[in-house]
Amino acid sequence: MLRKYSTCLLAVLFLIVPVTRAAAQGSQMTATEAKIQVAKIGLGEKARATITLKNGSKVKGYVSQADENDFVVSDRKTDKPTTISYADVAKVKKDSGHSTARNLAIGIGIVAGAFLAILLIAIAHLD
Repeated sequence: MLRKYSTCLLAVLFLIVPVTRAAAQGSQMTATEAKIQVAKIGLGEKARATITLKNGSKVKGYVSQADENDFVVSDRKTDKPTTISYADVAKVKKDSGHSTARNLAIGIGIVAGAFLAILLIAIAHLD
């Protein structure tokens, strides 16, 4: 019995380890992929993004200019431009405003508050 469980455990481990290594290595973007992601975001003040560089630093702002080898991210508050090479990009994340989870939590809060108010009004009218 113990031998059967240990065999299954080893088989699962041998399958999981290569998958996790591939996932960890796949997180780095190539310059072409970064260029495509920046192009999808677009240009202008509504093209907000968070760029993670290969050295670990993050740049937040909007994409104000895009060239063949690099692009410019301007800070939203100070309009300070930062030129970033596509080869230095590890991850591009589009900042689209409020998250779905936040909007869902607000909606649930409104519904729960309305339900409690109706419940309290109903109880007050029963007396």
